[in-house]
Amino acid sequence: MPFSDWISDHEPIIRLSAFLGILSIMICWELIAPKRQLLKSKLKRWSTNFGLVILNSVIIRLLFPTAAAGLALYAQQQGWGLFNSVPTQEWPTALVLIGSILLFDLCIYWQHRLMHQVPLLWRLHKVHHADPDLDVSTGARFHPVEIILSMLIKFALVTALGMPVVAVILFEVILNTTSMFNHSNVRLPEKLDAVVRCLLVTPDMHRVHHSQNEFETNSNYGFNIPWWDRLFGSYRAQPELGHEDMKIGLRDHQQDKDSIQIMGLLTLPFRR
Repeated sequence: MPFSDWISDHEPIIRLSAFLGILSIMICWELIAPKRQLLKSKLKRWSTNFGLVILNSVIIRLLFPTAAAGLALYAQQQGWGLFNSVPTQEWPTALVLIGSILLFDLCIYWQHRLMHQVPLLWRLHKVHHADPDLDVSTGARFHPVEIILSMLIKFALVTALGMPVVAVILFEVILNTTSMFNHSNVRLPEKLDAVVRCLLVTPDMHRVHHSQNEFETNSNYGFNIPWWDRLFGSYRAQPELGHEDMKIGLRDHQQDKDSIQIMGLLTLPFRR
């Protein structure tokens, strides 16, 4: 069996293993070296945030029996997309994989930015930002409609780019891993953070994006690679009040019990 077929057949196990592995690591790290003191009950927030994860996973499996990796394999067989329509067989495999992942990451950057700039999309995305605290669970807290929309965009990108199956699975694993990493409430030494953020979005960098300060919220859109924010002028190095004193979340939802309840979050985009 070709490696691409094997990795496609085992895609759910690969993603689940990566998710549980990085989740366990970040939970332990948060307990050992937290960056901020959390304001709300972790039990209530985690039951809500991870409850959304379970709900979203069920919905995606019901609506999209064929995952993005399966679509990539079908597109390859049909010759659809950029990488399937040009003679990439002579290209180094690493170049194709890296190019695919970078293009995908650039598109995700602009998708995230549009979620903030388009009012209708922001109604969905503010479920993510309404979390009054920021920790590893926030990285997976998204409204089901946003997840469905993101999946449709992902399918369109996979088809248009003709990404290799391995590249699609690698990108999804990397995206899930970095999302939990950079949303985590962990402390990195400043010098180490400065080095890491040259290649990867760090918790300190992304935490700025969850500030109540609107100017800071509309910055640092990257999940994986920090270069797009620098390239497109949305990079902000540090929050104005510092990481310990900055206020997390949305001003209008600080005292809103619905911000830590599943039903409240599900109806949040549709309330005035």
